[in-house]
Amino acid sequence: MANVLVIGSSNTDMVVKTNRFPLPGETVFGTDFFMSPGGKGANQAVAAARMKGDVTFICKIGNDDFGQRALQGFRAENIDVKYVTIEQNYASGTAMILVNANGENEIVVASGANALLSIDDIALAEEAIQLSDMVLMQLETPIDTIVFVAKKCINLGKKAILNPAPAQKLPEEIFDSLYLITPNETEAMILTGVHVIDESTADEAATILLNRGVQNVIVTLGSAGAYFKNKDQSFLTPSPRVKAIDTTAAGDVFNGVLAVELAKGTNWIDTIKIACKAASISVTRVGAQTSAPFFLEMNEH
Repeated sequence: MANVLVIGSSNTDMVVKTNRFPLPGETVFGTDFFMSPGGKGANQAVAAARMKGDVTFICKIGNDDFGQRALQGFRAENIDVKYVTIEQNYASGTAMILVNANGENEIVVASGANALLSIDDIALAEEAIQLSDMVLMQLETPIDTIVFVAKKCINLGKKAILNPAPAQKLPEEIFDSLYLITPNETEAMILTGVHVIDESTADEAATILLNRGVQNVIVTLGSAGAYFKNKDQSFLTPSPRVKAIDTTAAGDVFNGVLAVELAKGTNWIDTIKIACKAASISVTRVGAQTSAPFFLEMNEH
């Protein structure tokens, strides 16, 4: 069984579809509105669970309707919620998402209870880290907590994957605790200063991250696929060509599926090929968690 521990955020996404994004100070009309469960951590946990991973999720939610709906959703996906805690005096995280006619998105996140996920919470969940094959994190929870988890993984001989999103600079101390880092083009540029636009520049950024102590690097390149590099090998995996409707959860699906395949012991080439395929399926659907493919679907496409 692939034991994947996801540590991160849970949000409720409020999505408006519009033909184009508004300019500052401008009002435009939307075509559709809907709410769906989201948050990078929750999205990745669901993507992993749908690929038959044995998933445990650590997060914080508010004592509100959004939080209760999220909890019900996790249980419905067979995610272990033992370490999901409810904050009485904080709202659950929310995200306002605009999606334009090209399937591109703009997102504003209100962290709510996600901002309270602390080192103490992780210390109480050490058993979950010990039982994991892969630990997957993102950057919608406090950075001190993320650094603590990465170091704890190294001490326990576990493998930490960091999806460094949303884009921000990271403390130098975290890099040599990471088994894998998975930035997209924007995140890679913020972390390395390299303007990533193709395979060559992705290699340049990956080399910088390896030199900082990360063991493995995957730079995701949107519709162009994903570039992998470690001390032994490097290669570009192209992404299947599809008509994108909503790219909101592409990165989250990629990372969740990636974690499951690595936990299974799948090799790098096949792991990344499978993750790219899952992400390409997700962009043909609307929503975050709702767009993640199920295991059986992967053989149908």
